[in-house]
Amino acid sequence: MTSHVRHITIDCADAYALGSFWAQVLGAPLSDEDLPGDPEALLETPGAAVLFVQVAEKKQSKNRVHLDIQPQDRSRDEEVERLLALGATLVGDHRRPNGRGWATLADPEGNEFCVECSAAERAALSGTRLPVTADDVTTAVRLAVDVLATAPADRWEARAGSLEWTCWETAEHLGDDLFAYAVQLGPRTPPLDREVPFRWAPDREGGPHNAVFADRAAGPAGLLATLEASGALLASMTRTTPPGVRSYHGYGISDPEGFAAMGVVETLVHTHDLAEGLGLEWAPPAALCDRALARLFPDAPAGGDRWAVLLWATGRAELPGHPRRTAWRWDGRPLEDQTASSAG
Repeated sequence: MTSHVRHITIDCADAYALGSFWAQVLGAPLSDEDLPGDPEALLETPGAAVLFVQVAEKKQSKNRVHLDIQPQDRSRDEEVERLLALGATLVGDHRRPNGRGWATLADPEGNEFCVECSAAERAALSGTRLPVTADDVTTAVRLAVDVLATAPADRWEARAGSLEWTCWETAEHLGDDLFAYAVQLGPRTPPLDREVPFRWAPDREGGPHNAVFADRAAGPAGLLATLEASGALLASMTRTTPPGVRSYHGYGISDPEGFAAMGVVETLVHTHDLAEGLGLEWAPPAALCDRALARLFPDAPAGGDRWAVLLWATGRAELPGHPRRTAWRWDGRPLEDQTASSAG
């Protein structure tokens, strides 16, 4: 057995005040139990929580351990300006003219930390693609649930777009897909030649083969709760499974990022089917579509409306200059495995 980091603990003079600063930096709330004047303040963040503990001693020298932070939805320089406005100070500027490098800041009590380039900036600098992440799964599912929650309650038995299933069945199928991708990563030794043997069966003849069904007595709100729960399972498995793990999928043995990308594509395109049946508008973020295309459809046309390209890649729409797809499949294998196979 091994140990895990439970808290990153920072000594300070005012635990609540410093915790409040970092809550704004990291976009995470302090514990509801913490109040001004308390000797401790806990900030729950993904991976490991940050615990601020009040001590009598003052900071004497440069920290031997510090945090490196990476902005998620803005550039490094934009994040530096935001943090300076929150009360940080610039200690050292290691940013280079070519866009690389970092900035060293200090929090209101003088604890140093560094602001690195965003993932998008790193990808642009290195000429590599942005990966599909657990956060992408969460974003896709939450956007879908928020749109679907506005549907009239009496429309859920309508047919979902071009599918033979009702909207209710399609939403159940989507939740089941997310669940299925999550559980493929669950065993200590994931299978490479078969699915994890849950029992999948239809609720009616012609309906989707699911292991997960929603209680119809719970209504559409309950249905969407099961969808969001399955998305959370996949996001958690994607976040916590080592990237070198491989598991079976019928479209190629895949890795955690691949299963995340599959979950994103399933969510985006099935919400398209649902939106058609429910009479809703649905247009997911172009950047999210682009990351999913790059991972699962590396031969898809570059440029243009990325949502339109994803709909074309999954056989749901025309794309000017390209024949409409009547059959399609993604390649779930990691891109390095695809390249090695092509080279061999």
